[in-house]
Amino acid sequence: MSCKFIDFIEWAVYNSRKKKRGMMLKRYKTLAESVRFRRELGIWKPVAHDERLIFGGEGRSAVVYRIQGTDKALKVFYPDKVHIAKEEADIYKQLSGIPSFPSLHESGGTYIVIDWINGKTLFECLEEGIDIPGELVDEADRALAAARKRGLNPSDVHLRNIMISDKGRIVLIDVARFRQTKDCMNWEDLKTAYTQFYTKRFFPKRIPKRLLNMIGVMYKKKLLPIYRRKANGVTEHP
Repeated sequence: MSCKFIDFIEWAVYNSRKKKRGMMLKRYKTLAESVRFRRELGIWKPVAHDERLIFGGEGRSAVVYRIQGTDKALKVFYPDKVHIAKEEADIYKQLSGIPSFPSLHESGGTYIVIDWINGKTLFECLEEGIDIPGELVDEADRALAAARKRGLNPSDVHLRNIMISDKGRIVLIDVARFRQTKDCMNWEDLKTAYTQFYTKRFFPKRIPKRLLNMIGVMYKKKLLPIYRRKANGVTEHP
């Protein structure tokens, strides 16, 4: 087989992949642009989207859809949060290769495309009484440690952005705040709560959604008696 023929094959494969990627980019952009929002009482609400998008959930900065017939999620940011799209895309690139984080497939001015994760958040596990094994808490801890080794500062880690996949593995999502410079004790406090309360025999493994939300509000307002142990052994309240 001649070198010219091999070069031609490589050129054809390269161009085929380039064309396919261009088509996918156009498709993702079209799907993202189909999402329409309306502001109600100061809160953005999705009011329309392409029929190929299956609603997955919404948060403080974006709405998430599963792209029909794929294992990919399209995350479209609210009109006043579009600047987060590039930030989160860059962070996912920095996390590439760490198995406990979704892979980034594409990004645009208002959206990112990542793995769709089938599973339950830790919030849903507590609400539904699904057991949360200690090994998975350790797995999340290792994933966050790996993120720190890449120069990131995992922040805003909470029950709704830690998932247990259908395969029984931990997956962390919503990483847009992983570059914050301030110290965030959310994860350390979650580990403390897991050890001091959840693992005790008397502690209920199923907690009503309303109570979980109330605990979350109280935590943010620093009304919960969470004590932290300093390196010198002295215990302090935040």
